[in-house]
Amino acid sequence: MRTAARLLVAGAALAVLAGCSSMPSWMPFTGSVEKPQPAELQPNPNLMGVRQSWSARVAGVDFPLAVAVNGNQATVAGADGTVLALDADSGRELWRASAGGPLAAGVGSDGSTAAVITRANDLVAFDGGKQAWRQRLTALSFTAPLVAGKRVFVLGADRSVSAFDGATGKRLWSQARPGEPLVLREAGVMLAVGDTLVVGQGGRLAGLNPLNGTVRWEAPIATPRGINDVERLVDLVGRASRVGDTVCARAFQAAVGCVDASRGTLVWTQRATGSEGLAGDPANVFGTESDGKVVAWKRDSGQRAWTNEKLLHRGLGTPFALGRSVVVGDDFGYVHMLSREDGSLLNRLSTDGSAIAAAPVLAGNTLVVVTRNGGIFGFTPQ
Repeated sequence: MRTAARLLVAGAALAVLAGCSSMPSWMPFTGSVEKPQPAELQPNPNLMGVRQSWSARVAGVDFPLAVAVNGNQATVAGADGTVLALDADSGRELWRASAGGPLAAGVGSDGSTAAVITRANDLVAFDGGKQAWRQRLTALSFTAPLVAGKRVFVLGADRSVSAFDGATGKRLWSQARPGEPLVLREAGVMLAVGDTLVVGQGGRLAGLNPLNGTVRWEAPIATPRGINDVERLVDLVGRASRVGDTVCARAFQAAVGCVDASRGTLVWTQRATGSEGLAGDPANVFGTESDGKVVAWKRDSGQRAWTNEKLLHRGLGTPFALGRSVVVGDDFGYVHMLSREDGSLLNRLSTDGSAIAAAPVLAGNTLVVVTRNGGIFGFTPQ
């Protein structure tokens, strides 16, 4: 997930965009890439008391995983199609189910209905750990479904958006957009803001009416530039940061920007060369750059608040704002807790030595971290 190289989709065809960093295990690549030497870890100051309280396991994670959180319940999934709900306080398994095959995206959940997408292009919904329905999709998708308002929303890799009845799986509406020749095999942006469904479509955030899919507004985060299709690719990727009506998102290797979702207007945009999602608080927006910098931008203006360059070339993922810290995982199984105020290291946690596979999340009072080898770890304050 942490690389400038991404698998691109043009209709049903696949092409490889060569990058300069390590590649996900599911991406075919026959060339050789010289990796920059990762920064050595500084001594752990252990300024925040955190301990591992439990662990669990699923099959390895080789797809864009999003951990769904509903209260103290965390729902995760493995590469083989296993979907698992856990009580985050204790690590106790609440239910386990199978989607019937390898996954392309997941997990979305409202606490009752959970949904994933298989590589066979099936949208599969579960109710209480039992399969409720299955619906074949018309487009590939690498974004976890959004389950909200008794509906399941799907963002296709071709930038189409579809809505399904959460109880029956009946398709309610579908909105297609003119497709660019190439799109990323990467999780996109989709979230609910009030009564508006906010999705990433190309380099734009769009606000849709969730009842029928009509467009209420569009706001550009990045504008396509360049002389070929690869250079013009500006898809919005990863988790967005929402505080109130302000939604901040990243355009792949191009920019970071914030939009007022109540009015559909751009607040600010700044050039940035990352490929992972964002986190934030009322003061700042946090992100990681492709070279391993961790950056904080002021939420109101987009000006840089601080930059941490102590984790260069360690393959950083999507951060998470937790208490007085910014939590970010790396490709070596470490979870770094940085100060929200200046980016300095507060603590470092270890897992199983494999890459952190998804953005860390907080379920109840437990920080939940999932690794590429399928390890699930719960950390709690001491």
